[in-house]
Order: sequence, then structure tokens, then C-alpha cells
Amino acid sequence: MNPLSSSSASSCSAPQQQALPLAGIRVIELSHMVMGPTCGMILGDLGAEVIKVEPPRGDGTRRLLGTGAGFFRTFNRNKKSVALDLDSEAGLAALHELVASADVFVENFKPGRMASLGLDYATLRERHPKLIYVSHKGFLSGPYEHRLALDEVVQMMAGLAYMTGPVGRPLRAGSSVNDIMGGMFGAIGVLAALYERQASGRGKEVQSALFENCVLLCAQHMQQFAATGVPAAPMPERISAWAVYDVFALANGEQMFIAAIGDGQWRALCAILGRDDLLADPRLATNNDRVLARDWLLKTLGESLSRFEGAALAPLFERDHIPFASITKPEQLFDDPHLNESGGLARLTLDDGSETSMPLLPISLDGARLQPRQPIAKIGEHTAEVLRGLGYDERQIAALGGSEV
Repeated sequence: MNPLSSSSASSCSAPQQQALPLAGIRVIELSHMVMGPTCGMILGDLGAEVIKVEPPRGDGTRRLLGTGAGFFRTFNRNKKSVALDLDSEAGLAALHELVASADVFVENFKPGRMASLGLDYATLRERHPKLIYVSHKGFLSGPYEHRLALDEVVQMMAGLAYMTGPVGRPLRAGSSVNDIMGGMFGAIGVLAALYERQASGRGKEVQSALFENCVLLCAQHMQQFAATGVPAAPMPERISAWAVYDVFALANGEQMFIAAIGDGQWRALCAILGRDDLLADPRLATNNDRVLARDWLLKTLGESLSRFEGAALAPLFERDHIPFASITKPEQLFDDPHLNESGGLARLTLDDGSETSMPLLPISLDGARLQPRQPIAKIGEHTAEVLRGLGYDERQIAALGGSEV
């Protein structure tokens, strides 16, 4: 048993899990969408036994279309599924039994919902003083704490949408950045609380919130204003600190981001493009000179670059340590050679038996990546197994089921 664990429940783990940092830790996850599930996924990837409690019809995230179609499969690997009707006395009682067996409880429902189920931190702390309680919210304590939030909402409130789009056209980032970041910070809080519990013997409430995540993302722009007295301009309107730091059009309609942030990179770029004339131009002697000449400099560089293909430039830029990136669409990442050869993608079996390549957590431990250890769970797939471990008999297990959380 992991010394961080206070639970007597076994984790039903594969041999690989025993070598992982959180083996022996039991997590009960009552969450949906992205933020809470991200926290549970990280803990599960690190070896915890994560039991996701779903309504009998399953987490509604399973059924999302459009931009939400990939949410469930992305953020719910390495979890077991237990289906309970929390509108029934028996189902709610079973959830309380599960929480009593756990080291960590993860939730991300609207304010007041957990209290209505007797699952708020104040109540559970009295019954289970060693429990670590992780609450994912829109806002931490303060005037906004009772508001509902979405990633869009906080991106508008915290300056990220303003910084992403051009003036007058705020634009949200193209991913669920705050939801994912919120789950990550929830998991960081869990790790800190588990470590502290070894000495104190007591659990702790961890809160993570979308708005505060987004404020952290914009802290550099806040401090730019504090340091200079000049408000940060949105990214499309900004004055770059470097002259060559932009997206250029190459041959055949290809686009590539190219940067030359030092004098050595500038000289190497000019050499690759055959532009010795730019090196000899006294108006371009230093980076600051080049920034002042940026309007005409980028135009003339663009004319040169338009004659090259990305495949020809890439090895030269790698050789000379010039930062660059082709403009990639998400679906092209399935074929990315670095991800495939480095083990950054792994085959994940979905709940319908099909497989997909899934990005892993962007960390390695002793050179090893954290792998999927079990398929995406079917709705309620582990209900009987988990409840038997709590002492339920077959009649009690068969009686459980019902409606939405």
C-alpha cells in the first residue's frame, strides 16, 4: 500500500500500476465535461485507482456532438465506471460508502449541488478527516463565487480573449485551456495535500477555479503594464520585441512561423536565404534597429521566403537553431513523426471497442511515459466489482440505478 494512502480499499491494479507514484490511492470522481475529469485523468495516469461515478444513462459528456465530441475519450482514461442513481436513497448511500473508502474526492458541479447531497466538504470532513476534497469551480471565494462560468466566460473576463483577437474582436483560445489548466491545478493540489497528510494525518480541501487560472495566464500582460505604464496590445496588434517573429507564406501556399531572436539567428537566416545585402544594411545592425524597420523588413523577407518549400527550409533551420514551425492542423498530429517515434501517442481502446491514438501527459518519469492501463470504461462497467468490494450483495447491487446527477 502506498504510504500516502489512508484507505483500506485495494486498487485492483495491473502489475504496471504498482510501480506508479499513486498506486494504492483511491479517487472517487463525481464530475463531468473537462475540468474535473482532467484532474481525475492525471491522478489515474499517475497510478491512482480512479472510480468515476456516473448516472445510469452515463455522463452526459459521452453524448456531446461538435466541439465536445472528443471530450469524454480524451479526459477519462484509466478510470473505472460506477453507475448510481443519486436521486434514490440507495444510490446516494452507495456513493457515501464509496467516499468513505477513498483518499480523494473530486467534484465539479455548480455551487450548492454537493451540499444538497450531503457531500460538501464541511460535512465530509467531520466524517472522514483524512479525506482530500477537490472542488473545481468557476471562481475561488469572493464576490463572483456563486456565478456559473465557462471557459469563454473567464477568457472574456480575465483578458485572454482581448489579448488573442485583434482590437475590437475578442477571440477565445482555440482549446479548453482553462478547463484543462483547472484540472491540472486541482491535481497539483491533491499531490501537495497527500504529501502533507503524511505528517498531519489530516486531509484538506483543494479548490481550483477557471477565472483565477485565466488571470494567471494574463499575469505577464498585467506586469508588462505595471513595469512600463503602457497597456499590452492584443497579440495581432502588438509591437514585437523581435524583428523576425511572424508567420510567412512559402511556396505552394504553405505557411511557416519563423523567428530570429538573436544576432546569430539573424545572420544564419540571411545566409540560408542568400540575403547578404540585408547583413550589410546599416539600418539592420541590431535587433532594435530591425524592429524599427520591421514593416519593410518582413515584406522583403517574405518575398525571399516565398520561393522556398518548408521541407527544404526545415533541416537548415534545425541545423542553425532557428526557431520555426509549420502551421499544423490538429488532425495532422496523428502522423507527427516526433510524437510517434518518441511515444507521445498511445493506442487507447474506447468504450465501443474501437481504438484511437491518444496524446499522453507531457511528462516522463525516468524516461517512461504514463500509459493507458485500461480501456475507456463502459457506463457502469465496474459497478458490481466496486460495490462487492464495499460488502454489497448481488441483490443490493441489482437494485441500484436511475437518473441524472
